[in-house]
Amino acid sequence: MHLVQRLPENPLDIIGDIHGEYSALLALLGRLGYDKHGRHSKDRKLVFVGDLCDRGPDSQGVIELVQHLIQQGNAQAVLGNHEINLLIDDVKDGSGWFFDERYERDLKNYAPFRRTPPGQREAVRSFLRGLPIVLQRDDIRVVHAAWTDPTIEAISAVPIGNIVEQFRIWDRLAQATANASGLYQRYLDEKKQWAKELEDEHTPPPFLHSIAEYEATQQMVNPLKVLTSGVEQKAATPFFAGNRWRFSDRVSWWDDYADTVPVVIGHYWRMHRPQSGQMSPRYSQLFKDIAPMAWHGKNHNVFCVDFSVGARWRDRKVNRAIDQSRFKLAALQWPENQVVFDTGEVFSTH
Repeated sequence: MHLVQRLPENPLDIIGDIHGEYSALLALLGRLGYDKHGRHSKDRKLVFVGDLCDRGPDSQGVIELVQHLIQQGNAQAVLGNHEINLLIDDVKDGSGWFFDERYERDLKNYAPFRRTPPGQREAVRSFLRGLPIVLQRDDIRVVHAAWTDPTIEAISAVPIGNIVEQFRIWDRLAQATANASGLYQRYLDEKKQWAKELEDEHTPPPFLHSIAEYEATQQMVNPLKVLTSGVEQKAATPFFAGNRWRFSDRVSWWDDYADTVPVVIGHYWRMHRPQSGQMSPRYSQLFKDIAPMAWHGKNHNVFCVDFSVGARWRDRKVNRAIDQSRFKLAALQWPENQVVFDTGEVFSTH
């Protein structure tokens, strides 16, 4: 088995980024008509687009449930960038449930959250290493962040279980180039000099050109990064997202996607009914001119099913009721072409 695998021919419920929101996942599965083993009276199957973990109150619970559904033969899942980060020990915001190094800093935004004891961490890694990057069949494709033919071809022969080794091979190639040019040292120097400001929304650093160039270059050289984190380029101005200042920006790759087969993605923090005066996740700006239930792209055949449930921790901080939340967990039902939210709303796409 390889990192590109086949979807079953059953009707599908394709679930967006969960980010540790275990209660939302249980609610959505109930709305969709699944039992605790992932069985459905109409023989539907579940597909998860990745980013199961980080930020929410119970990442381990989400991963264990998804693992159980897959083992029962009723679900499939692809890896997202947050799972990749976990596998390669790239400690990022919201991963304090797993990494001790991040625990104290994550308490400010995400507490309370369930932590995974050290003795259980290898079991989590083992499960995630067995997941593919791409799922497809003749009428639908699923990938976490971006579909480009060269990157799909690059990973198609990589065996399941070898993702960490392959990721590091591609990263070392990019790293060697950055080392030779001196870019990597300039990147490290900027990160050290501006370490405090980089995670402080209220004290922005100046535009850090070495960080911008290094991150955009590293992103585009590694096919696994493109597929799970998207197509990126140097940003026009710094922006704050994922609780850090960023200098490379995500690109609407779907405007160049020319194939006729539809693609379902997550990753991009789409919003449903944004409210005036409230914070909107920065990456939702890619959808500022796209209707909440619209397919998008050159051929109008790409759909992002991430409706920003990863920001639901903000609701908890202000004691906002879930039924009033703008941040939803969503499933795209295929071939019915409708979206179901964990809060019960159902909408047709167009």
